[in-house]
Amino acid sequence: MDDVKLIAGSVTLVAWRAIYRGAGVALDPGCRGGVARSAETVAAIVDRGEAVYGINTGFGKLANVRIGAADLATLQRNIVLSHAAGVGDPLPVSVVRLVMALKLSNLAQGASGVRLETLDHLAACLEHGLIPAIPGQGSVGASGDLAPLAHMTAGMMGIGDMIVAGQTMPAADALARAGLRPLVLGPKEGLALLNGTQVSTGLALAGLFEAERVFRSGLITGAMTTDAARGSDGPFDPRIHAVRRHKGQIEVAESLRAMMANSPIRASHLVDDERVQDPYCLRCQPQVMGAVLDLLRQAGTTLAIEANGVSDNPLVFPAEGEVISGGNFHAEPVAFAADMIAMALCEIGSIAERRVAMLVDPVLSGLPAFLTPKPGLNSGFMIPQVTAAALVAENRQRAFPASVDSIPTSANQEDHVSMATHGARRLLAMAANTAGIIGIELLAAAQGCDFRAPLLSSPALEQARICLRKRVAKLEEDRYLAPDIALATQLVTSGELIAAIHLRLPTVAEAVDLA
Repeated sequence: MDDVKLIAGSVTLVAWRAIYRGAGVALDPGCRGGVARSAETVAAIVDRGEAVYGINTGFGKLANVRIGAADLATLQRNIVLSHAAGVGDPLPVSVVRLVMALKLSNLAQGASGVRLETLDHLAACLEHGLIPAIPGQGSVGASGDLAPLAHMTAGMMGIGDMIVAGQTMPAADALARAGLRPLVLGPKEGLALLNGTQVSTGLALAGLFEAERVFRSGLITGAMTTDAARGSDGPFDPRIHAVRRHKGQIEVAESLRAMMANSPIRASHLVDDERVQDPYCLRCQPQVMGAVLDLLRQAGTTLAIEANGVSDNPLVFPAEGEVISGGNFHAEPVAFAADMIAMALCEIGSIAERRVAMLVDPVLSGLPAFLTPKPGLNSGFMIPQVTAAALVAENRQRAFPASVDSIPTSANQEDHVSMATHGARRLLAMAANTAGIIGIELLAAAQGCDFRAPLLSSPALEQARICLRKRVAKLEEDRYLAPDIALATQLVTSGELIAAIHLRLPTVAEAVDLA
């Protein structure tokens, strides 16, 4: 995978996705002049002895406490140590790499007052695969992601732990092995590194990228289920969707038609079938999944803007020689985006589970009960449907909007917070649940199509079924099903199922970048 050239302020969602998936990062050297001028502005303020928040004052409620020049280095070290108060399991390495790249882009825009050597240290840690161990809990999404970013910064200072090639070790040892000295912070640098929305944004982007893959896989399994149930493709007629005008709905219907094109199973529905209309889980796929697509793209637009913005405080404006305090650290946009992604994941899983439930019901599907050749002696897909229902219920419980909650902090100085970090952190677990549901639907839909033999599905959907059947055999008799579900789910999370059909499906990241 090629390195991503990080041009601060203009990085695409596709590039952020590549970094999340493991691409290296090369910082554009064109940023260095602006960063240097920003650091010079901070140095001039220190020389003049002006009282400026974050440079020579206390923090938060203690902003009115003036700090002498001799203690400025200690001030910055102390803010890191005192704020490194996170709890819980460490964030995934893929997310922390993304967080580090986001922070690098933020600082490289020359509005934070950090020195070039500090920027280079962060870039070097990323280049050498030195990933600070960041506890996942402890941020309320304003004033920035303080606790988790403090753990990131502490690692750069040789404090705490780092994860290197999958192994956790003391940060000081990790730096030494890479030939790097522990970072010593200059004026304002501790606050610049701690303040910002990079953890919330990184987690939300990771959730978006996983949701995009699950969404596209859900289109495939939805089409396959429609074929397995000998459903109609009439509801996907372009005229229906053109008169309603929603872009996502139009694109989803087009994809469903393309995937089901030239299916002998579908064609068999046209002869001697007494059904007039299919259940909503089949018939309303364009309306539901189209709305999901529009919502994910809206969230992606917000996150693309946030990822390319500057979100620490105070901000340095070298042209005017000013440092201005504001509130860009408040992650409300990210919180709203995360809530939208959570709702989208809920709906992808919810409609997929209803399709599984339809398939195992012989009255609705016209297939053997629970998709087994010998119902009674065998339970077939009875419990996989129950598992899917359990995952749907768990996602619904997690989907309560985080953005509507706020608990005042810092002695009521920070009296309204976004809860964006919590709202974004749940997304990976929700995406994993949804992938499990889609994996179960893949198994059930393929089994349903098997019962339609000698009729085949469409060329595209047959490729999806072949992709599955290379790993999971048709269910003839009851067997230990957990490995089957795990293998099918892995086809979803890896993107292999999407690649198998060789058709263009709607995108989120690419569509946002082109908009």
